[in-house]
Amino acid sequence: MFGQLNRNLRNTFAVVLAAGLLVACGGGSEEEVSTRDITQEVNDYYAAHPELFQFKTPADLPADLNWENGMELPDLGSPEATKGGTEYSYVQDFPRTLRYVGPDSNGAFRGYLLDNVRLPLASAHPDRDFEFFPGIASEWAVDQDSATVYARLDPDARWSDGEPVTADDFFFTFFFYLSDYIVEPWYNNYYSTTFNKITKYDDHTISVTMNTAKPDFFHHILDLRPEPQHFYKDLDHDFIERYQWEFVPTTGAYVVRDEDIIQGRSIALTRQTDWWAKDKKFYRNRFNVDRIVFSVIRDPNNAFEAFKRGDVDKFGLNTSEYWYEKLPDNDPDVQNGYIHKEVFYNQRPRPNIGLWINTSQPLLDNQHVREGIQYASNFDLVIEQFFRDDYARMNTASDGYGEFSHPTIEARPFDIDQALEHFAVAGFTERGPDGILVNEQGQRLAFTITTGYPSLADILTILREEALKAGLEFRIEVLDQTASWKKAQEKQHEIALVGLGVGVEMYPRFWDTMHSDNAYDDAFLEDGSVNLEREVKVQTNNMEMVAIHEMDQIIDRYTQSSDRDAMVEMSHQMLQIHHDHASFVPGYVQDFYRMGHWRWVRYPDFFNHRVGDANTVYFLHWIDTDMKEATLEARENGETFEPVINVHDQWREQ
Repeated sequence: MFGQLNRNLRNTFAVVLAAGLLVACGGGSEEEVSTRDITQEVNDYYAAHPELFQFKTPADLPADLNWENGMELPDLGSPEATKGGTEYSYVQDFPRTLRYVGPDSNGAFRGYLLDNVRLPLASAHPDRDFEFFPGIASEWAVDQDSATVYARLDPDARWSDGEPVTADDFFFTFFFYLSDYIVEPWYNNYYSTTFNKITKYDDHTISVTMNTAKPDFFHHILDLRPEPQHFYKDLDHDFIERYQWEFVPTTGAYVVRDEDIIQGRSIALTRQTDWWAKDKKFYRNRFNVDRIVFSVIRDPNNAFEAFKRGDVDKFGLNTSEYWYEKLPDNDPDVQNGYIHKEVFYNQRPRPNIGLWINTSQPLLDNQHVREGIQYASNFDLVIEQFFRDDYARMNTASDGYGEFSHPTIEARPFDIDQALEHFAVAGFTERGPDGILVNEQGQRLAFTITTGYPSLADILTILREEALKAGLEFRIEVLDQTASWKKAQEKQHEIALVGLGVGVEMYPRFWDTMHSDNAYDDAFLEDGSVNLEREVKVQTNNMEMVAIHEMDQIIDRYTQSSDRDAMVEMSHQMLQIHHDHASFVPGYVQDFYRMGHWRWVRYPDFFNHRVGDANTVYFLHWIDTDMKEATLEARENGETFEPVINVHDQWREQ
């Protein structure tokens, strides 16, 4: 759920533009042009690591490779889509950086810079299980025995600055993500532990070999996105500051222009009309809008009002309050056909939203305190009251992965007696005058829950009122998304209501959120005992500070395993350990999303593809400028259209 931002704005944007004339645009102050050229350093690095970077000729390619290109798969989007128009959207807070790696880069806007727009070697088809269509690669071949994927790069592939994409860019990508310059431990670890070697055969032919022939090794390789070597010639230890507001050339359809960065106010995407992939299958019906303007509207209620005025083109209606009360089916704009309502059921792993308990904080390092919190957190009532039973309870942090998910674990129910029992074992037996439990040292059983979702504040109110019955106080802290995320990443929170968006993958990841490598520096001594001098590691996704030696060992074996059955068993073991550790209170899952949009925002008849979890993830929509003009004129004149309330359930799981 975290990172699922989008939606819109127009009249408000006019005000923003006017104000923007008085504020700085673009990336900041002018700097002297760097004379540094990293080319020799990069080449020396390749030479120093011949086991990782290998150079061969086309004659060295295996003769029996089975090349595929995915062109038999169905196209994406609608052939009715037209290019053009401006979409007015909004973000709740301004991006902290245009970097998509390094500190503060994993924010809500990252999807528009990397995940949803930049092309990998090949992409998984959203309506098929692990079948791929071309991206930077025009064709590829998979060698199961050697855990290698061979790829021929599309000679048409270009960076947005016009430079061709070549094998050298993929080589440089490995240098980039293994370097200390980017200050990104996650990528450093991923590239060093996942890949065995990359080989260049010519300017447009490469192969990549995994360290382990995992069941989905080809997915990891085909998902590689190149980095532009020519752009990073001056890469150095000032990477974080130098590239803070530099838009990196992209292989995707959208760019961010300097003049469209109005600090703290708005940011915009502009479609490249000469984009190299614009006429290719799988892309020709997507990325249709010429310009997408995101203005900052921090309060969701203000954003909704902007949407109702027609200043915002579309708006998420996932919460029951918005779907049933603020925009009910009998709303005049809905009944008059100006605003359409949509429900789309998808099939994909679910974001792990819940309460992430920071076990490095005082009292929260106590197992019984955490178990008591589990029983004192009434998510069933949240689902009943806040979500009107449209959602279901999550059971583990890795639901939705088929056989890899645990078959029997259930989230602990709300149970005051069990909560009190665990709190008593932790030393909290007496209630103070306010009803909150205290221990012999006079410490109150009170913790702050931090969230970056203002629209979910009422969830915390329900949890707080119910927890009081068990003598537990939840203090509520609602921040903007960026500040909330930064606090959790810096491990300054006590408890966070947050969820990490998850990709469509065969099996869950555990290293990111549950390995001690992402909790502490040197968490354990060589004998497995706790290192008493360990220090908290920040800027990682282990926001529960899970550090369990047994878990580390299983994660390490899981990461290196190529045995599917063994991985399933280890996944179950780790989920059981995590459940017993009680550092995550499972929240809720939804198998759909809901939204409203003005009728000039058009979608394919099927609305979205199977795994789509947001209305812009594949950029299937388009703006009908003629329909917009007609709609605004009809609304002004009191003319109406047929109401449209769609339920797209073709992918609903029974």
